[in-house]
This record gives sequence, C-alpha cells and structure tokens, in this order.
Amino acid sequence: MGPGATERPPETSHEERTLAAALLALAAATAHAQAPDNTLRIVTGFAPGGATDRVARIVAEKLQAKLGMTVLVENRTGAGGWLAAQQVKAAPPGQHMLMVANPAVMVVAPLVFKDNGYDPERDFVPVSHVNDYDFAVTVAGAVPVRELSHLVAWLRANPDQANFGVPATGSLPHFVALMLAERAGVKAQVVGYRGSAPLITDLLGGQVPVSIDTLETVLPQHEAGKVRILASSGAARNVISPKVPTFREAGLPLVATGWNAFFAPATMPAAAVQRYATAITEVMKDADTQRKFLAAQMSPVVSTQAQTAAMLKAYRAQWAPVVQKSGYQP
Repeated sequence: MGPGATERPPETSHEERTLAAALLALAAATAHAQAPDNTLRIVTGFAPGGATDRVARIVAEKLQAKLGMTVLVENRTGAGGWLAAQQVKAAPPGQHMLMVANPAVMVVAPLVFKDNGYDPERDFVPVSHVNDYDFAVTVAGAVPVRELSHLVAWLRANPDQANFGVPATGSLPHFVALMLAERAGVKAQVVGYRGSAPLITDLLGGQVPVSIDTLETVLPQHEAGKVRILASSGAARNVISPKVPTFREAGLPLVATGWNAFFAPATMPAAAVQRYATAITEVMKDADTQRKFLAAQMSPVVSTQAQTAAMLKAYRAQWAPVVQKSGYQP
C-alpha cells in the first residue's frame, strides 16, 4: 500500500474506543517503566517493508550513531495508523518516543473521521519533514492513450469507463482523483480498494482502466511495460522518474504531494524536541542518507522544525477545503 493510502478502520463503539485508549496509555506507561533511558523508540503505524517503515529505519540507523543511544523502530499497525498515533500521544513526558507519519494520519483522517482518538494539532509537535512523494495517473495496457490530455478526451467520449481506482476510500489518492476529475471536467466514479496490491492486480487485468496511487508504487509495472504512467502530481518532475511529465505540464493546473515527517508527543519537553529535530535535520543532510532514500525510490527533504511546522500548516490549509467540498462520508 502507498504511504498516502489508508484502509478504512473498522467501526467501533465509543466504549471500545475509550477502552482502547486506556489500554494504550497503560501500555505506554509500562513501556516507559521498562525502557532504558538511552533508548529512543520510533513508532510507525504501517507494516514493515512499506514506504513509511523504510523512512523510519533509514533515519533510525543514522540517528543511533549521532545521538549515541539505542534507536528502535516499532510497527504499531492497525486502524490506518490511528493506533500508532494514540500510542505516541499517550507517552509520558520522559519517554523517548517519536512517530513517523504521513498525511493520511496527520491531515486526512482527522478531517474524514469524527472520533479517531487524537488531535494532530493539539497532541503532537512537528519535528522534521524528511521526504516527499508524488501521485501518478496510470492507465491499463488496453486503454488507448499515452498522454493525460488524451485520457481526458477518451473519458469524455467513454463516460462508462470513467472509473478511477484508488488504494482506499477516504485516502489522499481518493481526493486527488476527485480534484483531477474536477479539473478535467470529467464526472468520474472513484473505486476504493483495500490497498495498492489489489488495485494493481485489477489495473493489470483491465478491470479498472485508471488508477491514482503513489508514483513509487506503480513505477515497477510502468517500467516493465505492463501499465502506463501518464503524469505525476508534483510541482516538478520527480527525481525517481524524470521522464514522466507533471499534471501541470500536461495542461491540468493541479499539484498534490504526500510526505513523511517525524512528530513528538506534545508532552515531550521542548529541549528534547529540539534535540531530535536538529539531529534528524543533520541526518537528512548526509549524502549516504540521501542515497538510501533515492535507492528506495523516495525523494529526501532537509527541513528544520520551523520549516516542518510551516509546511504542515500550509498542507492542512490546502486539503481541508478539498475534503470538505467533496462531501465524503465514511
């Protein structure tokens, strides 16, 4: 699954959510009591091997040497990243704990779901923005177009084929698809999947003609000639696929990017937050770190804590009206 996508969390009652929050608080307190003072825990809400997990592990390896302390990555999967956010939110003030999260957790979910057990602005402090990623419009092999402008014309001529597959309903690709359809003047049906893997399977099989997913997710199939990426969503061509034009180059005035960033619980002392922010910024300046990000098909970013906070504020301002205008209801 791409880093900007989330599976829809299962429906739970208020009592179940209250109990889960209490158990998370107890677990965090127990972990604090057992954890050595020289251990930093980096929590991510996504499974090992995914993009967010790879970000956490690349940075953790470098931080361990820079900070002179043990750095562990913990995968607290479930509920589209909510459980990880709830765990880090509940960390005691003395706990050395950070979270790596993407817009699905820190921007989209709080706009879409009414009660997810955390407030990203109240319960967390941004630490460092470390990478960006773009989204791609990709078509199945049987779709007879090779440019985004041709796709728009084809969809207008074949409205029954105007189905955009996305890794999950309510995910960032879902809203990118809605924005793309609006800019193109196409009435599209968004088809949500339970992750990128089944979406790619149906795209390869022609069951869905068009997909919106992260560029890095579909790039291997594109390079193998099985599907065609028509355009990517960044402000400039992505370094991992410089031959793919942007939406704007293809004539659609749309820029949409995702990111991964480190966050601290709001209870963490400001001096500790600043220490980690400075260390991560220095790690991201390292040439070997940047090579590892690029090898993982991710675009590295060097950002201070202040720049990270400004990016997050602007991002929320960009996406809140998009989500609200869509009228999406889980």
